[in-house]
Amino acid sequence: MAANGMAGERLEQGAAGLFSRRRHWASRFGVAPFLPMSRQEMDELGWDSCDVILVTGDAYVDHPSFGMALIGRLLEERGFRVGIISQPDWRDATDFQRLGRPNLFFGVTSGNMDSMVNRYTADRKVRSDDAYTAGGEGGRRPDRSVVVYAQRAREAFKGIPVVIGGIEASLRRIAHYDYWSDKVRRSILPDSKADLLLYGNAERAVVELAYRLADGEPIGEIDDIRGTALMRTALPEGWVEIDAARLDEERPATSQVVTFHARARGEDRGREWVRLPGYDEVLNDPVLYAHASRVFHLETNPGNARVLVQRHGKRDAWINPPPLPLTTEELDRVYELPYSRGPHPGYGERKIPAWEMIRFSINIMRGCFGGCTFCSITEHEGRIIQSRSEASVLREMEAVRDRTAGFTGIVSDLGGPTANMYHMRCKDPKIEAACRRLSCVFPDICPWMETSHRPLTRLYRAARKVRGVKRVFVASGLRYDLAVRDPEYIRELVTHHVGGYLKIAPEHTEERPLAMMMKPGIGSYYRFKKLFDRYSKEAGKEQYLIPYFIAAHPGTDDQDMVNLALWLKENGFRPDQVQAFLPTPLAIASAMYHTRRNPLRKIHRAAQALPVASGLNQRRLHKALLRYHDPKNHELLRKALRAMGRADLIGKGPKCLVPEAPRSGLPRRDVKRVCPLKASGKKPRVKAGKGGRGI
Repeated sequence: MAANGMAGERLEQGAAGLFSRRRHWASRFGVAPFLPMSRQEMDELGWDSCDVILVTGDAYVDHPSFGMALIGRLLEERGFRVGIISQPDWRDATDFQRLGRPNLFFGVTSGNMDSMVNRYTADRKVRSDDAYTAGGEGGRRPDRSVVVYAQRAREAFKGIPVVIGGIEASLRRIAHYDYWSDKVRRSILPDSKADLLLYGNAERAVVELAYRLADGEPIGEIDDIRGTALMRTALPEGWVEIDAARLDEERPATSQVVTFHARARGEDRGREWVRLPGYDEVLNDPVLYAHASRVFHLETNPGNARVLVQRHGKRDAWINPPPLPLTTEELDRVYELPYSRGPHPGYGERKIPAWEMIRFSINIMRGCFGGCTFCSITEHEGRIIQSRSEASVLREMEAVRDRTAGFTGIVSDLGGPTANMYHMRCKDPKIEAACRRLSCVFPDICPWMETSHRPLTRLYRAARKVRGVKRVFVASGLRYDLAVRDPEYIRELVTHHVGGYLKIAPEHTEERPLAMMMKPGIGSYYRFKKLFDRYSKEAGKEQYLIPYFIAAHPGTDDQDMVNLALWLKENGFRPDQVQAFLPTPLAIASAMYHTRRNPLRKIHRAAQALPVASGLNQRRLHKALLRYHDPKNHELLRKALRAMGRADLIGKGPKCLVPEAPRSGLPRRDVKRVCPLKASGKKPRVKAGKGGRGI
């Protein structure tokens, strides 16, 4: 294990690593038009076997936005023969044998989405469709796809290493709360029986692994690659064990000046591991689970993270430190590999909805330093922003223009995990190496964070000049608390890159829920809206903000949701679709949901429990409050408001959320009086009552 030094030094040491080694001998076969999905395609390429076979729960789209294509093309560039088994029949091992025995390993992923998130709604209802399947057909992948695929791959060919990765494996690398079974599950490693887990953006790890296996190194001896996890029966000697209970002494900096603590003293951290509470401990103890979650997130900075160890029965899950981010030059090369930029021709005319959505969009960066507790980007991609060069982005725009069928001159999105963190970074690599903050923008924007939007503004202006491009839209989520620091950027965005509506995500209006989300206060929204409206007017455009909100987030009680509903009504918003909080594995908010504790602070057994909408009825109520205007929700809301003592919100007043219940029908005496008139064909005379309403 390499010693942990400063982040800047580590990035510099790793900068040439991805493409530095000589290509594997199979590079003589050249570039495949599509990575093969059948033996016939392998024969046409002149292959007798594959070096690596990637198994995925998604339809195969040869585009860098699809993980299996990106990893496959990268390994191909390094000289390895890569085949794809897409959406195999998992009921037996037959379909996993279609490309023959791989020479090096099976690489298994659920696809671009977690298979459980893909298949189930936040109410645990089965979805009828799948955006990553040809024709949008649902049911083409099993629940917990990585576990099932890994076991079938091992059955298909005995003795072949099975390596798991992608977001589903990444978010389950330690013991985790599973919302769908409502219990704590083990690390995915023992359940899948995989030899190795690659987490996060795995380019460095997968390339190093392929070379080392090709050099004859047994996979059982490959235990030191960053961004990997494995199971151990015995821990190595010469290391120092640190009990996780000690780590709250090294609290993340929260003041306006980021301080150097133990991380920045130049100490050798490379021979230390942190022991998390074991699976049996966190299984039935919410306090220990919350504590493990807190410590896990404090050990995610590539510049200072140590090995994490968690006991599972008689073995330990060993999680190596996170991967080093790619440099701009490396990221450019990865995104400019020879992708065919479309679905495999075997799908014919069937549309793949996820591909239709992104086919005219460009990814300009990865990672997010926002740290929103409900989001899995940080746990998967990390907080350090990795940005492409302007020249690389413009070259991809030209490729979209020239090679993507149906392009009409409209780029649908120029963004990534966020729209406006392009080329943002810590001003000092040493401070970045020492920092243990979970967010660079909460509770305030860190003074060491470079927040200039100038590189992004230049990119927008250059993109509009590309021949054949008529409009460039920005559809990725905008971090408006950053944007308000650069009014010139907002002017540029509003004037040229908004198509009438801009989606942003305040998520809530109330202080406590926002603090549990690590989101800015609603005041940032107002400041951004003021600038947005001003520049829209100057540009002569009628444009609107569409705010997104989350229902039932941990830390939110019924009154918080009522206040949000009142804010929505006051501001004239009637959301058509609303998002209910979905606890995904490893997210901090999921730990809050499961334990009712706040891992953003030091965990105490005596700490006051968080309000959590965990019951289905309360979750539905919170969701209904966001759609207070929908008549389908009125009866539920009337009952809830009366139970809360807020009957004042029922009626016709300007501040009322729902109307009174409609009259069930005419009294019997009125029916007897009216019916004869109707029967005679005469028009009845109707007098208004005291309330101004007729019979």
